[in-house]
Amino acid sequence: MDYSLNGLVSFIIDFIMHIDTHLLFLVSQYGVWIYGILFLIVFCETGLVVTPFLPGDSLLFAAGTLASLQGSTLDPHLLVIIFFSAAFIGDNLNYFIGRRIGPKVFGFRKSKFFNPDHLAQTHAFYEKHGGKTVIIARFIPIIRTFSPFVAGIGAMTYSRFILFSIGGALIWVCLFCYSGYYFGQFPVVQQNRKLIFLAIIAVSLMPPVIGYLKLRFGRNGSGANV
Repeated sequence: MDYSLNGLVSFIIDFIMHIDTHLLFLVSQYGVWIYGILFLIVFCETGLVVTPFLPGDSLLFAAGTLASLQGSTLDPHLLVIIFFSAAFIGDNLNYFIGRRIGPKVFGFRKSKFFNPDHLAQTHAFYEKHGGKTVIIARFIPIIRTFSPFVAGIGAMTYSRFILFSIGGALIWVCLFCYSGYYFGQFPVVQQNRKLIFLAIIAVSLMPPVIGYLKLRFGRNGSGANV
C-alpha cells in the first residue's frame, strides 16, 4: 500500500467508490471489530475539521444494506447505536474545538488539510438558516463536518446546540441506516448496489459543490466590481 499523501487520497476515493466491496472485506477480516472501525470513520468525519472527505451518507446506507443480506453478521439496530454515538460524540468534540480556537481560525491559510472556504461556506449557511443548520447540515457533506465547529466558535450556545445535535444525528442515522436495511432486501437493490451508492454520493455532493461555485463566482463578481 502506498503510504504517501497521494496514495492515501487514492485509497479514500477507491473506498468511497467501492464502499460495499470494502465493507464486505472488513467484515470478513475483522468480525465484530467492524463496529469499532465504522464508529471511527463516522467519528472522524463528524468530529475533525480536517477529514470532511470521509464517507457519511453512503457508509450508513451501505452498512444497512449489508446488514440485510442473508447470513450477515451485522445487526442494523447495533449499527444505529454505533453510528449515532459516533456522530454525537464527534459533534461535541468539534463544537468544543471551535469554542477553544475561536474566530481567529477564519484567518488560517489554506493547506492540504484545511480549506477556509469550507468554513466561510458553513458560516454563511448559519447566517441563512440559523440554529436548524445543525440538523440540515447532517445531510450535506463538508458542511456536516464544519457545522458543529462553527457553532462552537460562537454561532450557538451549548444547551441549544446539543438539542439540535441529538435530533440531527438521530434522524440522519436512522434514515440512511434503516433505509439501507429495508431496501437492501429487494433483489433489484442487491443487483445494483454500486449504482445506488454512486447516486447517493452524487446527490450528497451537489449542495456543497453548488455552494462552492456560488461562493467562488460571487467573490470573483465582487472583486470585478471594485
